[in-house]
Amino acid sequence: MIGSEANMKRLGDILIESGFLTAAELAEALSVQKESGKRLGEVITEMGLMSEFDILRAVSSQYSYPIIDLTSIDVDPKALDLLNEKYCTENVVVPIGFDGDNLVVAIDDPLNILVQDDLQFRTGYEIVLMLATRSGILDTIKVNYGKMSSSEAAKELGEDLAGEEIEGLSDEIADQVNSAPVVKLVNSMIDFAIRAGSSDIHIEPMEDRVRVRIRIDGVMQEIMSNPVNAREAITTRIKILGGMNIAEKRIPQDGRIQTEINGTPVDMRVSILPTIWGEKTVIRILAKNDGNLNRRYLGISDHNNDMINKIIKVPQGICLISGPTGSGKTTTLYTLLSEKNTPEVNIITVEDPVEIRIPGLNQVQVNAKAGMTFASGLRSILRQDPDIILVGEIRDGETAEIAMRAAITGHLVFSTIHTNDAVSSINRLVDMGLEPYMVSSALVGVVAQRLVRRICTNCRKPYDAEEDVINQYGFEPGQKLYKGEGCTDCNGSGYRGRIAIHEVVVITKGMKVLLEKRAPEEDMRQLAVKEGTQMLMDSALSLVVEGITTLDEANRVAYSVDG
Repeated sequence: MIGSEANMKRLGDILIESGFLTAAELAEALSVQKESGKRLGEVITEMGLMSEFDILRAVSSQYSYPIIDLTSIDVDPKALDLLNEKYCTENVVVPIGFDGDNLVVAIDDPLNILVQDDLQFRTGYEIVLMLATRSGILDTIKVNYGKMSSSEAAKELGEDLAGEEIEGLSDEIADQVNSAPVVKLVNSMIDFAIRAGSSDIHIEPMEDRVRVRIRIDGVMQEIMSNPVNAREAITTRIKILGGMNIAEKRIPQDGRIQTEINGTPVDMRVSILPTIWGEKTVIRILAKNDGNLNRRYLGISDHNNDMINKIIKVPQGICLISGPTGSGKTTTLYTLLSEKNTPEVNIITVEDPVEIRIPGLNQVQVNAKAGMTFASGLRSILRQDPDIILVGEIRDGETAEIAMRAAITGHLVFSTIHTNDAVSSINRLVDMGLEPYMVSSALVGVVAQRLVRRICTNCRKPYDAEEDVINQYGFEPGQKLYKGEGCTDCNGSGYRGRIAIHEVVVITKGMKVLLEKRAPEEDMRQLAVKEGTQMLMDSALSLVVEGITTLDEANRVAYSVDG
């Protein structure tokens, strides 16, 4: 602990004395702080005047507080038990362990005497302060309290069930599944997954346990393990939330959960599949419109932007976005539609589900039970005088044919298709039963897309590419590559966030000739490259050279045995 409050200097004075800020810069920051109500240190970093770490260095030099890297330590759960998550988040502090009879607390503002005194009062310990960045503390709180909450809920549920498996649920037992332990467990799993930025939650029954994994940036991570006797209670609770039949265990079921997490609406799709050890549950967390529907956010290169512009500027025809589930196809479609979304244009979509609601678009939800399929919805849309149509996915020949005919008769149609690359999408349409002449008349372009993980900017480090790597990938001699070492920001993975890579094929006159002749895909691919197409692997390698992703990630996502 430091001395009396009277001996404390104000942060602004410390930063000026340390030479990090000028008096004019401080005055400007204080003016912004007065208007925003935020803390001075937060305002200074947001204005770009100083980094969080530089502020810590200045304070540390004045009061000899040690600076700690929270990514390099294991937080003691017993220390976390002394303070709740809400208090830590509000005050930007986190207890990390013990030093003899003292509690060690990471803090970003040691000049706040009131918080120091409150920490001692709440915990009953003398406090030893260590400095850490605000972002580092908040990430440590998020990760550690989220894990602790889930673990406690799982333990509580296991004790509550007392070793008994729930089978043959009656209405009375189903009501018990809404009781506190299982509710707390399911809520904590969903809450942790959302805060961790995951896209899917997998609850998997195994012989001796129930494994819970989440998918973050396209990669699965195990977050917890529940007792095997909790299997039925967890599944039934999720079925109730998703509006599914809790008594049916022999066939797959689909449902939907709409809820609120920390005041934010969350939409989730639920899929339940019977396996040999019980029902496996996957919860897909649907993306929400966060205002980033623009091509710069998607990471489309200037070259590929020019290729895409050639496709979408045509008044009629069909543009396809190709890629596997979870590759960001829908986000790209919404982005392109948003550019076309003006009062003069009638845009109608048919989707399953409607993932992002965009003002000005007429969006239709597929409902197979009521007979509203992609094909039937598309037929009805054509009677609604549309200029632009979005078909969520071309799944069969019937939908493909209607979409093609709509494109030929004067409409601009956007849709997605599941294929490995752009060229194979062309032949896939023919394989669905469409005549080659119809495809060549309607199709104007295909954009194949994948997502690669970005290197975490907080722990990114350069290294020299080995000679055999330089020769294999055609890098320049002495090429620097990058990788993430792992930190709290990226949960130790070395990656944080994703960016799209693209392969854009424009259907030119030459490509139409090859299509109608049913030419081999390799001939089409060679012509596409000649006419400007950048292959997926080449797109990924350009990001490797820029230090945005790693060579391992490029190979994981875009590698092809065909080269």
